[in-house]
Amino acid sequence: MKLNLGCGNAKRAGWINVDRFDGCAPDAVVDLERLPWPWADSSATDVALIHTLEHLGATPAGYLALMAELWRVCAPDARIEIVVPHPRSDAFLNDPTHVRAVTPDGLALFDRALNRRWAAEGAANTPLGLHLGVDFAIENVDYQLVDAWHNRLARGEIDRAQVEDALRHFNNVCGQIAIVLRAKKPAR
Repeated sequence: MKLNLGCGNAKRAGWINVDRFDGCAPDAVVDLERLPWPWADSSATDVALIHTLEHLGATPAGYLALMAELWRVCAPDARIEIVVPHPRSDAFLNDPTHVRAVTPDGLALFDRALNRRWAAEGAANTPLGLHLGVDFAIENVDYQLVDAWHNRLARGEIDRAQVEDALRHFNNVCGQIAIVLRAKKPAR
C-alpha cells in the first residue's frame, strides 16, 4: 500500500490519497493527529508527506506520537518521501498553520545507528529512535534553492560551499527541503 498523507489537491495515481479535509475529495478522510491511524501494522511500502509534516505535531509529545505511528504503519524498508518548506524561508515563516520546523538533523534523531554512535561518543543528541523504538535512516536530502540562489550557483558565481554557508546564515536561500527516509525494520 502507498499512502499520500495530507494530499490536498495533489493526488497520486495508485496511492491512497489521504487528507483531513473532505473538500479536496481524498480517497480517505483521516485526521493524522488522531491516533491510531486506520492502517495495519507494517502495511505501507511507500509514504508521501508533501508539505504535510510541518503542519502536524504542535507539541513535542504529539510529534513523537506521529513519528511512532508512521513507524508502526511502515513495512520493512518502506520509503518515506518528505517535502517541507525550509525553516528560514518566507514560505515557512508566513504560514500560521506551520507548527514545527522539520529538518534533516531533526529527523536524524530517529536513526538508531546514529543514536548508538552518539551515545558512544558522549554526544548530547537526543536518541529518539532508541527512546521510541523506531528506526528511520535518511537516504537522501535535497535542498531546493530559490531561483536567485540556484541561478547564481548555475552561473558559477558561487560554489556549493558558499551555498551551504548561506543556508546556515540567511533567510530565503532554500525554498524547500526534500528528504527521503527508509524504515529500518526487520522483515517478518
